[in-house]
Amino acid sequence: MNKYAEIAIKAADLCRSGAAPRDAWQKAASEVFPGKQASQDKVCPRSAFLGLAEEGLIQGIPKGSYVRSPDNKRYAMEALSMIKGNPALAEKPDELWEVVMAGEKKQHNNQMHVVSALWKRGDIVT
Repeated sequence: MNKYAEIAIKAADLCRSGAAPRDAWQKAASEVFPGKQASQDKVCPRSAFLGLAEEGLIQGIPKGSYVRSPDNKRYAMEALSMIKGNPALAEKPDELWEVVMAGEKKQHNNQMHVVSALWKRGDIVT
């Protein structure tokens, strides 16, 4: 499992135990990447997670104002829409990114791993 997917799952669990989404992500990231501050602080996967949480799309996390990156939130929302239409895409984060980007050449930064992991685990509100 991708490390950012692992962080997303841990963060979702921490949120359901009462942690705020941003704090939950930071705690999970520090556990998965001990001593690697740059990896802990990576904005793109965190913003994908927080964007889904902000919309109330992660089981047990209330809607709120959590994200600062509208682009990564938008990518996560689009990815979720694509997965709902074709669940097999959850198994192929690179392909999912290509579908989300619709021809735009931009490299993904683990956002799709976050969305896919939450989907596959059943953490997404449907």
